[in-house]
Amino acid sequence: MNVPVNIWNREAECLPREELCQLQLKRLQQTLTLVADKVPCYQAKFKESGFLPSDLKSLEDLKNLPFTTKEDLRVNYPYGMFAVPMREVVRIHSSSGTTGKPTVVGYTKDDINTWTELVARFMTAAGVGAEDIVHIAFGYGLFTGAFGLHYGSEAIGASVIPISGGNTDKQLMIMQDYRSSALVCTPSYGLTLADRMEKQGIDPKSLALRVGLFGAEPWSEQMRVELEQRLGIIATDNYGLSEIMGPGVAGECFFKQGMHFAEDHFLAEIIDPDSGEVLPEGSVGELVITSLTKQAFPMIRYRTRDITRLNYDTCECGRTLARMEKTRGRTDDMLIIKGVNVFPTQIEEVLFQIEGCEPHYQLIVDRQNNMDSLEIQVEVNEHIFFDEMKQQRQFVVQAEKRLATVLGVSAKVKLVEPSSITRHEGKAVRVIDRRQQS
Repeated sequence: MNVPVNIWNREAECLPREELCQLQLKRLQQTLTLVADKVPCYQAKFKESGFLPSDLKSLEDLKNLPFTTKEDLRVNYPYGMFAVPMREVVRIHSSSGTTGKPTVVGYTKDDINTWTELVARFMTAAGVGAEDIVHIAFGYGLFTGAFGLHYGSEAIGASVIPISGGNTDKQLMIMQDYRSSALVCTPSYGLTLADRMEKQGIDPKSLALRVGLFGAEPWSEQMRVELEQRLGIIATDNYGLSEIMGPGVAGECFFKQGMHFAEDHFLAEIIDPDSGEVLPEGSVGELVITSLTKQAFPMIRYRTRDITRLNYDTCECGRTLARMEKTRGRTDDMLIIKGVNVFPTQIEEVLFQIEGCEPHYQLIVDRQNNMDSLEIQVEVNEHIFFDEMKQQRQFVVQAEKRLATVLGVSAKVKLVEPSSITRHEGKAVRVIDRRQQS
């Protein structure tokens, strides 16, 4: 494959594994000493488990430490997990708090510089450079996404359009007039932009767009193909979460063979989400992250709830950092239907392979007569929706058969007309679970 290979920080991103592990151990020991001295939550956790920072002699010893969960952050709301006094905190971000108290995170000046550096890495890997005009359609505010990409873009010398989220028609006007070349948003909003472009008769080739950096929600390879074809771009994935830093934890290069994980700043483990046991290399499981350089808000063995796998082979681009597969979903987004684990991304992959399906769907989970039921509402193109009943039925049977084969559980497919499923400017709402209401 003949693709450009640009590396922002070659020394750090191509570090030999042995040297990387030595650096990780040194930074881990420093971080453990910091939290044991400054963070009451970790003081209590370490005391309960009988652990002292001096007990850690190798990276393998990390598995003996307790996990940190989002509940720890909520219990210590707002600043109880901070490891520095507030006079050293220059930025505060938080989650939306839609499921309770928001999780609050802080950054020192050095933390902001690290964040900027790591975003610059994955943006460079995706092909963004000083000549680009970066169109940031993430919402600005307490959400970390927009600011992370904003400062990373400026670091590499690109021009930034901080348009924020919403107002799709204005987004398209700005894209056309300002010649945006790199798009930053959720993949679902990327499809919303594509829908609106088609309705307005805008030819993607008339735009300057050439690359999209998508994150903040799980998305499938089929959705990547959809985005690339309909927007005329190269679509890359990136990963981050506010509790750890925000975007910049991992990101794809042009080869799109996994997201390069910033192992010099974060230590990754893959665990069995049920038992908590560390799984062998190459296993699929829940990602657990320990920060190695964060000052204001260090995290020890934070359970992300994201399901993925790590690949430690050197990439074709030359980077030696582990590569993280696209997240397959979250343990807390996982649906259990009749005892079977089902992820929305599995359904998405099947739907995108069926001709006539539009890239918009919603899962309705219910319980009828003490039995779980799954209905998948699928937008189809006008030709199929207004086709004769027999043709519609054949389409539904085909979809239900494919889904049953992949999921291992039956699902009812309901066809809905184009544009009938609500579009969201941020993360898409894929699942409506009514079982808790019944």
